[in-house]
Amino acid sequence: VQLQASGGGFVQAGGSLRLSCAASGRTFSSYVMGWFRQAPGKEREFVAAISRMSNTYYADSVKGRFTISRDNAKNTVYLQMNSLKPDDTAVYYCAAQGGTGYFSPRLYDYWGQGTQVTVSS
Repeated sequence: VQLQASGGGFVQAGGSLRLSCAASGRTFSSYVMGWFRQAPGKEREFVAAISRMSNTYYADSVKGRFTISRDNAKNTVYLQMNSLKPDDTAVYYCAAQGGTGYFSPRLYDYWGQGTQVTVSS
């Protein structure tokens, strides 16, 4: 599976962005999809994940502000980010895995190239 993330950019605090991650292949629906982020000097951290059945999981820091969704017909997963804060500034990565579990980056087999999100105060 090859993943291509897009949609990052520069936004003021309180603004919104929608990230997209397009996947290659015909087995997209069989993968758990996740979004992670990494700020300078920090470890990569879990943001959100969506199961094969479209159950969703969020980090506490983004719950109520971010929404993950998937469109299996388009082989795409989205991350709608609202009420953005400067602390959300990071490179955002989408990832896919064919197993179980959602929160650890070590569970994921495939990674996109990352897209930069910068939130100004």
